[in-house]
Amino acid sequence: MQNKLSWSLVALAVSATYSMPAASQTKPETLVKQRQAAMALQGKYFNGGLRPMAQGKMPYDAARVARDVGFLDALIRMPWDGFAASTKGVKSAATAAVFSEPAKFKEAQERAQNEVTKLASLVKGGDEATIKAQILAVDKACGSCHEDFRERQ
Repeated sequence: MQNKLSWSLVALAVSATYSMPAASQTKPETLVKQRQAAMALQGKYFNGGLRPMAQGKMPYDAARVARDVGFLDALIRMPWDGFAASTKGVKSAATAAVFSEPAKFKEAQERAQNEVTKLASLVKGGDEATIKAQILAVDKACGSCHEDFRERQ
């Protein structure tokens, strides 16, 4: 009896493994919503504090910078899998170039991620001027990607 139970559990585990890819497929509309949510949160932490501090429009707060950069460092990696080919026809602010120029889009993603990673490491050093300059470098990388791959708003 115990041997039958063991084989039944093995069979169940194997069948579950093979059915996972079909169950894990996400609707294109959901992918778009998820990538938009990640981008909105990036904007919240970047535009709500980091950029204004770097531009001198808001007092510099090292603790807030560290917190916001930590969030941004995680968020910058989140939206990209939401740009699956299945989302091409879903209404969004993404331009056709996202799908027609995937290598260029991937390069822009990596540039933004690299600039944020560099910012995260600089925050640990605490030099305000260097951090502000890197925040502006992140702004430039993100803006460049939006210029090429986001509809004008």
